[in-house]
Amino acid sequence: MAQPARAVVIGGGIGGLTAAVALHRGGHAVTVLERARSLEPVGAAISLAPNALRVLDVIGLGDTIRDLSAWQGDGGLRTPSGRWLSRSSAAAAERRFGGPLVLLHRATLIDHLAALLPEGVIRTACPAGLADPGDAHRPARVTTPDGELEADLVVAADGIRSAVRRALFPEHPGPAYSGFTTWRVVIPVPGVRFASHETWGRGRIWGTHPLKDGRVYAYAAAVTPAGGRAADERAELVRRYGDWHDPIPAVLAAARPEDVLRHDVYHLAEPLPAYHRGRVALLGDAAHAMPPTLGQGGNQAVEDAVVLAHHARDLPAYTAARLPRTTAIARQAVRIARLNMTGSRALAAVRNTALTTLSLAAPALVLRGFDGIADWRPPQPPYASTGTNGADAGTAAGEQT
Repeated sequence: MAQPARAVVIGGGIGGLTAAVALHRGGHAVTVLERARSLEPVGAAISLAPNALRVLDVIGLGDTIRDLSAWQGDGGLRTPSGRWLSRSSAAAAERRFGGPLVLLHRATLIDHLAALLPEGVIRTACPAGLADPGDAHRPARVTTPDGELEADLVVAADGIRSAVRRALFPEHPGPAYSGFTTWRVVIPVPGVRFASHETWGRGRIWGTHPLKDGRVYAYAAAVTPAGGRAADERAELVRRYGDWHDPIPAVLAAARPEDVLRHDVYHLAEPLPAYHRGRVALLGDAAHAMPPTLGQGGNQAVEDAVVLAHHARDLPAYTAARLPRTTAIARQAVRIARLNMTGSRALAAVRNTALTTLSLAAPALVLRGFDGIADWRPPQPPYASTGTNGADAGTAAGEQT
């Protein structure tokens, strides 16, 4: 009996684990190498749009995650004073895109993905490096503290600072600072009720969203030089957002300094020439890191995972399917960041007026920005779409092997 193809996944985050599950279900012998001592993710919550939930359907996890949805009502965009710029409806979004938006803690999704893999597949405290990308005639080789592993396929899901990407494409300039930093908290805020919202100021935004477990996920972003840090990040948030509308002051009052995570935002401003070389495929932030302004970073990583499993023996097809789509979405995320993070009083006023007018005149137009993103369908059953929304574009990138 022929031995199953061997796949090594470098990185045990959401994209890497989704790829591992999809490859395992496709018959590969999978090993996941994670440098951290545990799979507990650094981060807070993740929003999964219908496109990502369809991926989870392919690996048998979709309905389980949909049951964790907390967004059951209306929400929208607000100004710091509390005035609504636009309203959004969970029901309208579900009708338009064929599914809900699910917000959950990253650790919850990680736990569910890991549970779908056999015992022993995931190796933590195991930093890995690429020794040889391989080619059609020899396997790839990956270094670990316990020796080298050979693989028919290496999945590089090692994040925005990907060492594998640098090894494959040493001439690529790497991540560029997006111009703003972010803060995130996931905490209980007893007695506070609110509609899910994102608030746009000048050069600053804030978002507050309920989670199914009763906690609140809040995030903030502000235009600031890279590398800045405050001695007390909670106090920094109070300074920047303490006079904004309810429930923001209550969230800040409930947070402790140690609850606040702060990270500068970087993205790959220059697209890669391909998402593969030899027997190695790049996935998620390693391939196409983007600002979080569309909420699609993690969603595109899980899309990558299931498309890669579909094209595991034809990596040029993986590049052809994914590079045009993710490049377009990343560029859209950059454009949105320029809009919602503008520090110009005049531009912010024009932006707010346009959003209010659009929301009142044609509410469905607000959702149109996600057409072609949230309605994407995987190429595998139960969807088996005939294309991958971009597979026929950018085919020159797929010529590299």
